[in-house]
Amino acid sequence: MSVILVTGSYDHEIRFWEAWSGICSRTIARSGESGVSNTFSHFPSKRLLAAAIHKKVYIYEITSTSSTPLTCLDAHTNNVTSVSFHSEGKWLVTGSEDGTIRIWDLRSTQVHRTYDNGAPVNDVCRVALKQWDLSENLCSHELTPAGDVPIRSVSLASDGSCLVAGNNKGKCYVWKINEEKSDLPRYQAVTKFSAHKKYLTRVLLSPDVKYLATCSADTTVKIWSISQNYEFRQEKVLQGHQRWVWDCAFSADSAYLVTASSDHTARLWEMASGETVRQYNGHHKAAVCCALHDGAG
Repeated sequence: MSVILVTGSYDHEIRFWEAWSGICSRTIARSGESGVSNTFSHFPSKRLLAAAIHKKVYIYEITSTSSTPLTCLDAHTNNVTSVSFHSEGKWLVTGSEDGTIRIWDLRSTQVHRTYDNGAPVNDVCRVALKQWDLSENLCSHELTPAGDVPIRSVSLASDGSCLVAGNNKGKCYVWKINEEKSDLPRYQAVTKFSAHKKYLTRVLLSPDVKYLATCSADTTVKIWSISQNYEFRQEKVLQGHQRWVWDCAFSADSAYLVTASSDHTARLWEMASGETVRQYNGHHKAAVCCALHDGAG
């Protein structure tokens, strides 16, 4: 299967690109509709794409040529800022500026449970990090690493070993996740560091959990290597975008990274060299979210 990059923009378009050729193979134009694409999430098999657009979430089939979504999830009363599929693909989690987190049953497309966060949700949280018990309607853990400074983005390691959060002031906080049966805290703070001097927009751990990517208003993406004892060392600064970098996504083998920027473009970076190997031009306004479909399940 070909490698497909998906980008969303303030120009009300979702574009599907052939990653290696740079050709835009499909465009879902939403002219006349309110709201813009805020964030994407892949179905675990990467067959489906969830796109948060204003108050709604649309589910699209990635390999289809149709612009019609398979379904629309409509219950939030304000901008949907985050979407995430459950690993088994039966559930979808959404967070919104309406202050709620909703769990959707994808078999019925109905809301299964709603949690009141008490504040607008940026990624999975705002100001505090909260872990919600899905079997009970309660918050089981709450982390407030920077007081009143809002948490902008969070990333959970694919192997469940650690959690990284980045706040509006460019600082990153890292917790080791211990077994519930151990005598150690469930979330054990291990380090914190300043990643950017300007607004941080995204933190993302690579699938192999060897690297952390951080995106910022300073137009750069920084790549940090992660040691076994959770020391984060800056390896590369990806430079090329001319304005804010809003989002990024790793390839399944962690060898490539795609980024979306206010300069209207997306870029494909080779991790080994830190160089741009492809630039995607076509959006007429800021590109604010991206996803990479490389055929890996």
